[in-house]
Amino acid sequence: MNSSMIDPIDLRILQCLLEDATQPHKVIGELVHLTGQAVGTRIRRMQDTGLIEGYTLRWNPDKLGLTVHAFITVFLSSNTAHQTFRAFVQQNEQIIEMHRVSGEGCYWMRVRVSSSEQLSDLLDALLRFGNYKLSLSIGQVK
Repeated sequence: MNSSMIDPIDLRILQCLLEDATQPHKVIGELVHLTGQAVGTRIRRMQDTGLIEGYTLRWNPDKLGLTVHAFITVFLSSNTAHQTFRAFVQQNEQIIEMHRVSGEGCYWMRVRVSSSEQLSDLLDALLRFGNYKLSLSIGQVK
């Protein structure tokens, strides 16, 4: 879907979903002057074309005791380590986000754990693949 295939109403519907994806189609329809059914049809079209890829849930990891929030730059020691490293990451629930990057390092990871001991264990496990640089979050700004 390119930008010429969406109209201003689609953009307003998309903005409503970005603000709160749990809003009923009827409520969004009232905001954009369409029926709930018409809004649903437009949303399905945006999903079918890939403009809307899915929905997420915002949650508070601190409430579950996951109070240590770290960012890790990983420097793999070998070009052949990528596949096994990615398999390790996919199986580790403490790693909540990972990006392959250019520039400094091979990968950037975002990690949530409940203690410095858990973080230390994860860092020890990373040493099988190479080195790392650790940064701890001291507070989320945005």
